[in-house]
Amino acid sequence: MMSSDSLPFTLLDLGGGEPVPGGPLRPRQQQCGPLGLRILADGTWLYQGSPIGRKELVKLFSTILSRDAEGVYWMTTPVERGTVEVDDAAFVAVELRVEQAGQPGQTLSFRTNVDQWVVAGPQHRLRVDHDLVTGEPSPYLYIDRGLEAKIARAVFYELVELAVPAHDEQDWIGVWSEDSFFPLGQM
Repeated sequence: MMSSDSLPFTLLDLGGGEPVPGGPLRPRQQQCGPLGLRILADGTWLYQGSPIGRKELVKLFSTILSRDAEGVYWMTTPVERGTVEVDDAAFVAVELRVEQAGQPGQTLSFRTNVDQWVVAGPQHRLRVDHDLVTGEPSPYLYIDRGLEAKIARAVFYELVELAVPAHDEQDWIGVWSEDSFFPLGQM
């Protein structure tokens, strides 16, 4: 287990709006390079190969994490900026809450592994990639700041149970949330 004083960066004044990942450094901001942080595909956060055991610290770090247009993950504070290694997605959607199931106005809310609730809709889109060889689906939910949550298998099965045929293409199924249709796959 790691201690917060062994981190190679400070967490001073975490306010100040959206980070500017990969862009020019802000005045007095230092480029730190790789921070020794890694997020595993199952959502586990590591520092120099050891799990970060304090969920509160992971939640704090998640608020200053972003991904730039080139796919590089950054942890940015007003004084420092460094890169983070991410195996798949920064977060995992571990719980689904459905309101008005099967009715117009249905909403799908997802809880991430850092306890953030996000409602799928025009600002938080669902997407499903399919492995070209096996066809296995990999579902994701856009969170913000370029970050996504991979939808856990059990949660994806819940989505499949809610799936309906697409209005325009009958061989596709998907789900509705906030008046947006999100395809899950072909029947």
